Amino acid sequence: MSLQITAIILVKNEERHIVDCIKRLNFCDEILIIDDRSTDKTVESIARLNNKKVRIIPYSLRDDFSKARNFGLSQANGKWVLFIDADEIVSDALAFETSSVTHQLGSQPLARCNGFYIKRKDFMWGKTLNFGEAGNIKLLRLAKRSAGEWNGKVHEKWTVGGDIGVLKNYLIHYPHQTITEFLKEINYYTDIRAQELHSKNVKAKWWSIVFYPSAKFISNYILKRGFLDGMQGLIFAIIMSFHSFLVRGKLFLKNDR
Repeated sequence: MSLQITAIILVKNEERHIVDCIKRLNFCDEILIIDDRSTDKTVESIARLNNKKVRIIPYSLRDDFSKARNFGLSQANGKWVLFIDADEIVSDALAFETSSVTHQLGSQPLARCNGFYIKRKDFMWGKTLNFGEAGNIKLLRLAKRSAGEWNGKVHEKWTVGGDIGVLKNYLIHYPHQTITEFLKEINYYTDIRAQELHSKNVKAKWWSIVFYPSAKFISNYILKRGFLDGMQGLIFAIIMSFHSFLVRGKLFLKNDR
């Protein structure tokens, strides 16, 4: 009997999150862990689960998330693939909905879909963010294995052909539980993004370094009502503006050499 759903998780030093993540994926037929040579107890924590559905595959990321995700697709056996990050939790309602849509038969509208967007709620610093750019996140994370591929070294997107649906229930995301952690990750991701843009001969103008981060803050905090998330919303809006500044600043310096 062929497998229906394969879950794929990219990991590197995720011992804090990975066990909770895997435990909520029992509805899947196969769980692939694409491990970027973790040096903490990630692999040992997974092994202690003794879950026969889990397969750990070593893989060197080399700062290219799409290539790693496409490698995961090449290793999957399920008809459908669900991509989950280690710091995300699939709710019971989302698990039921995912199982339901991937087993659709006949001519119903959902049965014609090659993929599905999944909505996500971010829980940061003791609060669920309901506004700003975090308040309306929708990610293409569930699709037929052969329906498309991932593109972009960072902030990568799954390009899937055909009809795409939207699931009703949410992923719960627990990212950046300290500001220090948030800033370290932003520094890493902006390094990759700036290098990617530089390799494509994209130029950063001085005015984009000055004005784009400001516009990003206004959009997040005012237009998208991030202020309604209180102090957490303010901190999030400031850091995301800093993210925009770092990408353009690093790109400008690379072009100016």
